[in-house]
Amino acid sequence: MTSILAQQAGGGSSIFSLLPFLIILLLFVPLFLNGRKQRRQMAETQAMQQALEDGDVVVTTSGLRGTIVDASYEDTIDLEIADGVVTTWLRAAIREKVTTEEPAEETVAEPVEKDQSENKPTIH
Repeated sequence: MTSILAQQAGGGSSIFSLLPFLIILLLFVPLFLNGRKQRRQMAETQAMQQALEDGDVVVTTSGLRGTIVDASYEDTIDLEIADGVVTTWLRAAIREKVTTEEPAEETVAEPVEKDQSENKPTIH
């Protein structure tokens, strides 16, 4: 009888001895998945930075918007930030490429003629 109780107590203690390892494992799984997501985003950003061409409109990490005028260098690009103002930036400083989408054609409503008395101020 005592050997059965000892076996049950021993089996229960082995589960409790694994509990810290299970908790640690549960804590590291989200960290591992988050790290994979960050690596993927970093690879996409680096691919975008290497694919930049002359004429692309970009935004730097500091929020400056400019047009690429020379992307022939390996590590740097030249941005025109105003008419005639060209600055040199590291490719790594480019946060995003601005896509210029054509605006959808808007239908302009024809003006409705109003009664002329509505436009005149009322004097009392």
